[in-house]
Amino acid sequence: MARTDTDSWDLASSVGATATMVAAARAIASAEPNGLIDDPYAADLVRRVGVEFLTKLVDGDIALDGDDAAAVELMVSMMAVRTRFFDDFFCDAAGAGIRQAVILASGLDSRAYRLGWPAGTVVYEIDQPQVIEAKTAAMAELGAAPTGERRTVAVDLRGDWPAALRAAGFDPEKSTAWIAEGLLVYLPPEAQDRLFDNITALSAPGSRLATEFHHDIASSVRARGQAMSERWRDHGFDVDLSDLWYDGDRNPADEYLAEHGWQVSSRTRPEVFAAYGRTFPDGSPGGQDTALMRQSLAITAIRT
Repeated sequence: MARTDTDSWDLASSVGATATMVAAARAIASAEPNGLIDDPYAADLVRRVGVEFLTKLVDGDIALDGDDAAAVELMVSMMAVRTRFFDDFFCDAAGAGIRQAVILASGLDSRAYRLGWPAGTVVYEIDQPQVIEAKTAAMAELGAAPTGERRTVAVDLRGDWPAALRAAGFDPEKSTAWIAEGLLVYLPPEAQDRLFDNITALSAPGSRLATEFHHDIASSVRARGQAMSERWRDHGFDVDLSDLWYDGDRNPADEYLAEHGWQVSSRTRPEVFAAYGRTFPDGSPGGQDTALMRQSLAITAIRT
């Protein structure tokens, strides 16, 4: 079903299902020998959402071969590298003395529970009310305790989330570490700019931001989503990923941030892979052409 300006979701539908899919990839990556990440909560969170295909994937109860197996391997590899990139960003920001963090569109992100936050750190999680409620309940059932002070902000990012964030205790006078992981493609182009404008307005000097940007979204991300949806539909996963992303010309995130008072650095996806000792795949593993994916940027910025 195509997106609308007022649509909403839980963790088993629409955009929320992609958060569960990412958690499934994190769970599989965490179980790999010498893996890049360790997310001890991802598998249990996926099971609690209850999407059958993703649960079977996490539990190894589904037999995949050929292109299906290659597609899962590609997804897991990309999510492992992406997760490690954002993990390291938060750790570096904490090392620089930042004690206020914001996770935009937090989904099933468990960083508030698994990263070693320094004493006094407040971690804000922003997402749809149903998503926040479900994850909070699931983590309580698991007996998990946040490693920093976790504050949830149940609000749609297309609405007045800055007001909701302030109401939760956010202090715009303090330097903040922000991440927008896997988010921009789910926003209309103008909403992407508005998101960065709001972050800029709320960021004291020294604040940091990490995000990613996909050039030529209509050709790269949408084509990949269509290929994945067709493949997973045969296994009972009926969310059409290509319907969830917005087309339209959008400002490159790195350029936009640089024009609005941020000192920006960026790396291509293959460069980020190489930094973690991984080689970004060539060709079309799992029937997905990786040529356009190579143009995606991992972006970090500091508010000057």
